[in-house]
Amino acid sequence: AAQETAVQPAAKMPAEELITRKPMTPIRQRIAERLLQSKQNTAMLTTFNEIDMARVMDIRSQYKQSFKEKYGVNLGIMSFFIKASIEALKEFPQINAFVDEKDIIEHHYFHIGVAVGSERGLVVPVIRHADKLSFAELELAIVDYVTKINENRLVLADLEGGTFTISNGGIYGSLLSTPIL
Repeated sequence: AAQETAVQPAAKMPAEELITRKPMTPIRQRIAERLLQSKQNTAMLTTFNEIDMARVMDIRSQYKQSFKEKYGVNLGIMSFFIKASIEALKEFPQINAFVDEKDIIEHHYFHIGVAVGSERGLVVPVIRHADKLSFAELELAIVDYVTKINENRLVLADLEGGTFTISNGGIYGSLLSTPIL
């Protein structure tokens, strides 16, 4: 485990101004590097759209129990968001792209990053070829990543190669949120 040290940064500093310095784990260092790199190299766009989720909620209610019995996982809302995002990316492929000097590189595959909050901070594991997965496989992939995060078994490869990222701030009670790139 990382060793924490309480440090008083300057002589004669009042006790209420103590700081704690915690060394970052290699995975946290990589996440910090990637966040800064992303911020410096991304033209950020955030949109907020209101949609009627009544049908989705009805479907979840109708199939919730049988889904859990059949697949051993809850039918969550994220699999619906992932499926909807993939359909939008198919319709607008430049959103599933990046700029490389004078070229636009469009991905013809869908590696969806799913933001997951944990005690260790926000991480974005990547579900590869999410378009080829069923609702159950998507939910199982999310549960697997949450388990890996909680057990400190997440590896750098789990966080790399995403072509599009989604986040659900609603689980924290947010009406609107702006993602960290």
